[in-house]
Amino acid sequence: MIKVFGHTSPDTDSTGSPIIWAWYLNEVRKTPAVAVLQGEPNTEAAWMLNRWNLDKPEIIADVAAGDQCVIVDTNNPAELPASLAEADVIEIIDHHLLAGGIKTRAPINITIRPLACTATIMHDLIGDDMARAPEGVKGAMLTCILSDTLEFRSPTTTAHDRAVAEKLAADLGVNIHEFASEMFAAKSDVSAFGDDALLRMDSKEYELGGKQLRVSVLETTAPQVLLDRKAALMAAMPAVAAADGADEVLLFIVDILREEATLLVPNEFVKQVAERSFAVTVTGDSVVLPGVMSRKKQIIPVLAV
Repeated sequence: MIKVFGHTSPDTDSTGSPIIWAWYLNEVRKTPAVAVLQGEPNTEAAWMLNRWNLDKPEIIADVAAGDQCVIVDTNNPAELPASLAEADVIEIIDHHLLAGGIKTRAPINITIRPLACTATIMHDLIGDDMARAPEGVKGAMLTCILSDTLEFRSPTTTAHDRAVAEKLAADLGVNIHEFASEMFAAKSDVSAFGDDALLRMDSKEYELGGKQLRVSVLETTAPQVLLDRKAALMAAMPAVAAADGADEVLLFIVDILREEATLLVPNEFVKQVAERSFAVTVTGDSVVLPGVMSRKKQIIPVLAV
């Protein structure tokens, strides 16, 4: 049985894309496969599962020797199971930069395309067989695309992502704006999460100037709810960093509607990173970054010390 999974701290794309591809492997390629997750899905991903009547995939802690695996929505070893080198990776489908470091036992299919969402790539790979896809698969695909593009606001959005989303919405009889508003409301409801969980909810590991960073992004239509927790979030950062083998946590609170990010500034190092990366002057414990929406395109590439 092939295991299909995305990165740790699964967001909507890393929850939906394994479901999509497992359906394709089972129903089209006639190859037994199962979607699995590396952690609990975030609130928006959980909403997607409920909205489209999809079962939550099993959560795995690791893979075993001989397991056949398809990796989706990442190719970064830091975001993958610890024992991946002992498993048998047979395919990678992703839309992030090529990180390197994954060793396979034989030649494999690798599809990495400069699109906003892994689900968009899967739509293209599935091709005419999309006509066979059930509502849940199409619904997951639409949700993933609208999530990763922030309803087409993100600078990672391409004309093709938009076209695929609009086609899926038409097939499903969904109004994109109303649907996305419900998605973002679910994403913004973080009342049940502690500060540590929020700092890890949507985070990526990154090295900068010899320091290991956990770069966290929280996308929301209600940023004040998170900003009201600013002191507690900053107080939790050192322990989260230490537990995760990082030196610092950078937390960006992305206001989806105002199309801007607020970076929390708990210390002199983060202040230096903010000023050198974004050409701003920091005078307090946070700084607003107009137009910054995408970690992949507007945050990670410009980070500097």
